[in-house]
Amino acid sequence: MTQLFYDSDADLSLLSNKTLAIIGYGSQGHAHALNLKDSGMDVIVGLYKGSKSEGKAINDGLKVFTVAEACDKADWIMVLLPDEFQSDIYEKEIKPYLKPGKILSFAHGFNIRFELIKPPSFIDVVMIAPKGPGHTVRWEYQNGQGVPALIAVEQDYSGNARELAMAYAKGIGGTRAGILETNFKEETETDLFGEQAVLCGGLSELVKAGFETLVEAGYQPELAYFECLHEVKLIVDLMVKGGLSQMRDSISNTAEYGDYVSGKRLINNETREEMKRILGDIQDGTFARNFVNECKEGKPYMTKQREDNSNHKIEIVGKGLRSMFSWLK
Repeated sequence: MTQLFYDSDADLSLLSNKTLAIIGYGSQGHAHALNLKDSGMDVIVGLYKGSKSEGKAINDGLKVFTVAEACDKADWIMVLLPDEFQSDIYEKEIKPYLKPGKILSFAHGFNIRFELIKPPSFIDVVMIAPKGPGHTVRWEYQNGQGVPALIAVEQDYSGNARELAMAYAKGIGGTRAGILETNFKEETETDLFGEQAVLCGGLSELVKAGFETLVEAGYQPELAYFECLHEVKLIVDLMVKGGLSQMRDSISNTAEYGDYVSGKRLINNETREEMKRILGDIQDGTFARNFVNECKEGKPYMTKQREDNSNHKIEIVGKGLRSMFSWLK
């Protein structure tokens, strides 16, 4: 069975004499910075001049510098920027300040896996990737809990990279919940596949298709919204708590029978073959190349998709219904 690691497996004192620079102060950035600060670490934040996050970080009690200044001062650099910005900022503002013995870290392996960033050999390169949104990482830490996290070592110059990654994971609260070891390749490829085939691409298209099928058959759009979007969270929460089996224990016999007889009609051999092709595009770099080119061109395809999806009837109906939900206010 795969081993998980906890508080007793990590030594936080390995970070006690280091300055940790968090590059970026978005969802993950603010959580890492504040959790490490509350764990007693010397934390600074690196942002571009004029960043909207500067005031927030300062109000949170953190020292803010430019990315270059922060990387110059830091012993440990954690890059928590969107994937598409990392390589350019690395070349201009991080790479010039890398010295032997420094640690470069990431929360996702995309830029290392697809060689958009090629670190020098004289530093440690590690990953600490919480498996949850930054606000959850922060909230759980404040409540004495944690969010499970992955760690990986790409380069072990110091001979101590794994122990350092575990210490960082402890500093953000990950060892309270459990740490799973992986590598940059495995994390990147599974993360991208999960997003595309199941969590984001697969689920959003399934929701829209179900909604459209009911509406086209003459049912009220509001009922279609409830059945195909609203209740997704209820089912997923049951899965997260107890897996597929506990979810099926909690639903009606009618729903369980429908699960068995209809699920495989949708997710069939043709679907599985398409999933394999999606995975193949990730593994051979096709997706990464397409994404990088999309970003270089100003994201025209993504912009068009955002517009089209925001105008979809499920979004219009949902916006109206959610405005009436007292529990969302």
